[in-house]
Amino acid sequence: MLDSAAAAASRIGLAGLTIGTLASSTGLSKSGLFAHFQSKEALQSQVLAHAREQFTDQVVRPALAAPRGEARVRALFEHWLALAMEGSAGCLFVSASTEYDDQPGPIRDQLVRDHLDFNDSVAQMFRTGVSEGDFRADADPDQFAHDLHGVMLVHFHAHRLLRDPRPSPAPAARSRR
Repeated sequence: MLDSAAAAASRIGLAGLTIGTLASSTGLSKSGLFAHFQSKEALQSQVLAHAREQFTDQVVRPALAAPRGEARVRALFEHWLALAMEGSAGCLFVSASTEYDDQPGPIRDQLVRDHLDFNDSVAQMFRTGVSEGDFRADADPDQFAHDLHGVMLVHFHAHRLLRDPRPSPAPAARSRR
């Protein structure tokens, strides 16, 4: 059910995801879904939590399995890029961030926490690479996390909005699909 909800939110936006739209896409009853979720906001919150877990399973955990340092940062990038090419959880966070950037409330608050937590994780992976000697000692891990996020946002823009065929995963990411 949450997979269907996340897929629908990726297509129509998190703000457009309602118990009614989920009922239509899954064939489940509105009353049954309402009994489960209780509100549109609860549905959206659970979809975000589900997408966060998917992203963690598909991007962060595989990166953490790689050797410390540059290899781990590369693995993070390759897994994130591969996920972006599929258009699933990563795209949901990009689109929801745009939808909710000026909308105060619990959904925006959760998106902010998710982004800050992920940026902290990226910075920590990079920081470890500095301590391993893979990156310059004066490199700024927080700036790297910010810049990597910027690169991915440009990729989402080019790949999703512009339908530019040029952005594609690195060869190592392609070979795993």
